[in-house]
Amino acid sequence: MNTAQLLPAVRDLSSRLPETYHRQPWELQHVLFSLGYTDELADEAEIAAAAEVARTDWPQWRAA
Repeated sequence: MNTAQLLPAVRDLSSRLPETYHRQPWELQHVLFSLGYTDELADEAEIAAAAEVARTDWPQWRAA
């Protein structure tokens, strides 16, 4: 799974569970896998990149 595929997963996770918004990449790795967003553990660097993009555009995609 690459960053482009992780970005929608991180956005969805953050919108459904706002408490995950400020989690570290290693924590998100476990959460994404445990909740079925990924079939295998994703690379922490890719998760970090997706989370950073998701955090910078947060006001544009969050639920109203």
